[in-house]
Amino acid sequence: MSPTVRSQIVDKVGTVALDNPHRRNALGATTVAEILEALDTFEQAGVRAVVLRTATPTEVWSAGHDVNELPVRGLDPLPFADPLEELLRTVRAYPGAVIAMVHGTVWGGACDLVLNCDLVVADGTAAFAVTPARLGLPYSASGIQYFLARLPLHVVNELFMTADPIPATRAVSVGIVNRLVSPEELEDAAYALARTVRARSGEAIRAYKLQATTFVRAVALSAQDSQWINQLRHDVYDGADYAEGIAAFKEKRLPDFG
Repeated sequence: MSPTVRSQIVDKVGTVALDNPHRRNALGATTVAEILEALDTFEQAGVRAVVLRTATPTEVWSAGHDVNELPVRGLDPLPFADPLEELLRTVRAYPGAVIAMVHGTVWGGACDLVLNCDLVVADGTAAFAVTPARLGLPYSASGIQYFLARLPLHVVNELFMTADPIPATRAVSVGIVNRLVSPEELEDAAYALARTVRARSGEAIRAYKLQATTFVRAVALSAQDSQWINQLRHDVYDGADYAEGIAAFKEKRLPDFG
């Protein structure tokens, strides 16, 4: 099987490039494992700046979680051990800056991945959509928490309730994107930012990032609230909407949620 990710280190800047356009760079278990392996190699090599991108410009940056790998009705589709959940935790914990370089549309779990990166550079082709409402899928509590920590409530509401893409120009104004440039400038802008980070104190950046991600997660929940959230999610993934959403996706039709 051909690799679905390319990685390299040049001038102390790491690159992880999604390279599975036939699957719209879906974040399936194989692809996630390759990204995790690359990040581990970078960490061992002391790489302080990583650019996450596609190998070639494509219409879809990533289609998100591979829907074909989601479980059937009655099982949690996004458990703690899910490969994509592990990838998000690894990006947050990486002891350096992970910079998303985005050309093309970003869907579902890939939007979560971009938001978990430390910095985002995009061009005008980029758009960002969170799609569980298209599938009847209950999103993970940790994922919702991170969205709420990163973006205003009304923006998160729009993303989750409409499942429609937010275009690049608006993504800058609401805080999804740090820098919006032309497609011709995208690569230079992303790597210039990576080189700037690489030139700064790695120890200071690591300490800052670990503190910042800890503060983001610092929301105390009672045991009762945790149980209630788990029950809410169970009721959805054990319900008719989730079964219909997955079936409709596989049958290439619009779901009928009644």
